[in-house]
Amino acid sequence: MKVKDVMHKGVDWVSPDTPITEIARLMQGHDVGCIPIGKDDRLIGMVTDRDIVCKGVASKDFNSMRATARDVMTEGVHCCREDDDLAKAVHHMETLKVRRLPVINKSKRMVGMISLGDVGHFAGADLVSQCMKSVSAHH
Repeated sequence: MKVKDVMHKGVDWVSPDTPITEIARLMQGHDVGCIPIGKDDRLIGMVTDRDIVCKGVASKDFNSMRATARDVMTEGVHCCREDDDLAKAVHHMETLKVRRLPVINKSKRMVGMISLGDVGHFAGADLVSQCMKSVSAHH
């Protein structure tokens, strides 16, 4: 099975200057836990719901009305390709201890997102169990 068979298609990204409040509304509206961040037509980071809480809300001088993606994002993006085998992508998620990966095509354009939930719906029980244990382990 290939990544393109299980990924969420049509994922958008926002700029690093996007207000955190807008990102939170996007997460709520799309029922997702992360939003990719892009600049100059390339991905540069991710903002997760955890980033907003741990790097934003929990910090001493956080101002939700002024904070932007740049203030809380995790820089650097790890991706997988849409034509990768699902097991390869899952192994990549395990190694990185992440629950989601952007999916790119041969032109390095983001075409979707794969999440642990997607893996759970389509992969075999052994692969799901292995990934869940690894990704959810304490760091």
